[in-house]
Amino acid sequence: MIKIKPLTIVVTGGLGFIGSRFIKFVYENSNHNIINIDKQTYAASHRRIPLGIRQDEKRYRYLKTDICDDVIKHDSIHSAHYVVNFAAESHVDNSIADGKPFMETNVMGVYNLLEQFKDAPNLRRFVQISTDEVYGDMSNYRGDSYATESFPLKPSSYYSASKASADLLVQSAARTFGVPYLITRTCNNFGPGQDAEKFLPKITKCITEGSTVPVYGDGNQVREWMFVDENVEIIYGLMMIAPENNVYNIGTGWSYTNNEVVDMISKAVGKEVKYEYVEDRLGHDRRYALDSSKVQKRILKSHTPITLKKYISETFAV
Repeated sequence: MIKIKPLTIVVTGGLGFIGSRFIKFVYENSNHNIINIDKQTYAASHRRIPLGIRQDEKRYRYLKTDICDDVIKHDSIHSAHYVVNFAAESHVDNSIADGKPFMETNVMGVYNLLEQFKDAPNLRRFVQISTDEVYGDMSNYRGDSYATESFPLKPSSYYSASKASADLLVQSAARTFGVPYLITRTCNNFGPGQDAEKFLPKITKCITEGSTVPVYGDGNQVREWMFVDENVEIIYGLMMIAPENNVYNIGTGWSYTNNEVVDMISKAVGKEVKYEYVEDRLGHDRRYALDSSKVQKRILKSHTPITLKKYISETFAV
């Protein structure tokens, strides 16, 4: 652990899948103080935060607060050195059924945070956690196109559109009010503590129980995958050393079709898959692909990355 003067990091959405792993990494690899702001939706759980962290009243605080509300009523929050916004509605199917919660949290929530922190006296970075989905469907372009950070934003769903809107709000706050920012756009994450509604846990449950596995369209949609702890390690590293007002893609280059992922899980649990190819999702993107060369020049991980194949084979093997 590197010993430096403790700073205060506000993490929003810290009871979610990725936010909780970020808190765990920061706590275990620094001496910084953490304030976790989360309104506790269906996708949040205190159990994702290790008990030892929850019991450390000197370094960890939890506040049940919506980012659309007043979050800086405590001086310790407004005087924070970093704000890392993981808080988001993130399920694409839910955004198709009802986009309003996505506009409220992912757009108005980010606007509200920026308004409250634009004059924060000690703010070093406002970190907005974005997604590869803001670039839209890479199959719409010729050849094997990969999105760089300057690639045009062409979101296809209310979810991805709300995340793209948030990115633009952050950049405009930097231009107008001088808010120093970092935006990270990451591919699909996997790892411990993922919500049951997400692709990997849902498919695993179906195969294990012997129930039908619903697959959108032909199942050949391509997604890039990354172990969650590697993602949060890179986010933390960028937050600490990257120049302000930058966007970074965070990916691995390991891409698989949905069919291939289902097959990996099937082999790991030792059961045949009962496929049910259902009508494709409205506006479903065929392929996401990130050019992550910019972050690879900035951050070098000191360990061997955990691949999706390795994780599935070791986690779900019978």
